[in-house]
Amino acid sequence: MTIEEQLAYLKKGVVDMIRENDLRKKLERSAKTGKPLRVKLGADPTAPDIHIGHTVVIRKLRAFQELGHTVIFLIGDFTGMIGDPSGKNVTRPPLSREQVDANAETYKQQIFKLLDPKKTEIRFNSEWMDKFTAADFVKLTSKTTVKQILERDDFEKRMRDEKPIGLHELLYPLVQGYDSVALEADVELGGTDQKFNLLSGRNLQRESGQEPQVIMTTQLLEGLDGVQKMSKSLNNYIGIDEPANEMFGKIMSISDDLMWRYYELLTDATIDDINSLKFKSESEAENPRDLKVNLAKQIVKDFHSWQDADDAEEEFNRRFVKKEVPDELEVRKLASRVYKLSELVAAANLAASKGEAKRLIEQGGVKINGEKATLSSAEIEIKAGESVLLQVGKLKYLKIMGVSE
Repeated sequence: MTIEEQLAYLKKGVVDMIRENDLRKKLERSAKTGKPLRVKLGADPTAPDIHIGHTVVIRKLRAFQELGHTVIFLIGDFTGMIGDPSGKNVTRPPLSREQVDANAETYKQQIFKLLDPKKTEIRFNSEWMDKFTAADFVKLTSKTTVKQILERDDFEKRMRDEKPIGLHELLYPLVQGYDSVALEADVELGGTDQKFNLLSGRNLQRESGQEPQVIMTTQLLEGLDGVQKMSKSLNNYIGIDEPANEMFGKIMSISDDLMWRYYELLTDATIDDINSLKFKSESEAENPRDLKVNLAKQIVKDFHSWQDADDAEEEFNRRFVKKEVPDELEVRKLASRVYKLSELVAAANLAASKGEAKRLIEQGGVKINGEKATLSSAEIEIKAGESVLLQVGKLKYLKIMGVSE
């Protein structure tokens, strides 16, 4: 690719680039000297798994890797114990070292579904932060002002709402910024909610006599509801470790409008490619459902394989187009007795509580032996040695087998 083609490729899905001309110069210098850029993406191991919303920026890291640059996935095992205040209106509870270490191990396994492990540096910011003395921290804090730190939106809002701000939280952007100094990063990536922290890295590099990094922020991906940011807490997410069939089914459930956002942020399709697909959809030259199937298969392929994607499509068609029950069903054994329906759904672990089970039933999301259930449904008797087919939502089937108590 020419430099301009590389820029166009790297800019897809990017919200902020500070500054584009600086990146152009860095790419030109890299091409002349043969020295790859050092491109950093940091993540605090605050949860044990990654969903596809997180992969928007990981895919950008992969784009740099494909262009021959050195990519660094930095696991914030030190910053994870502080807690990133970005986007939070309350102080995030700090994690223990044991929690951070356990989550970090799962991160290392999951990112290699997208990145080439042979060409990826995995680093931990405890490598340098654990060696910091009290004097080092005082010196680091002298590189910025209280006014600058309190200008960030999260802190301003919490001050207006008279919510507390922990003193340790003020240190977070400084520590993340120092990571860029320690790694001598040329480029740092992050979501739009990370802009303040990324700018802190530019400032600290300048203060340390280094050439400031270019920062690139990527768009935040909407969840399955098409409204809120993808989040585990909102249950509108697709985990990258989910089975291929479940992943495929969730993608098929999104709206046609949201499909284009997923094409843009979760595939390698160019903007021209996506516009062409949109035109075909709007002119009825292509069925939107077929385009969504193609999207689902591309995403499943990234985290499983093409064979798994083909199998997931076939299974989806069998279950929802042909209305067939899956051949292989999970079997759960429960004591043989009479259950209220909400009690049975909760006992089968298909709902977190009886209250949630009642809501699912009221919404028409529960079937017994293929028949839609209601709250007024008769009690269900599970006899020893016999079974019933329980379905919750479109994707969850479970065979309940009665056993003698």
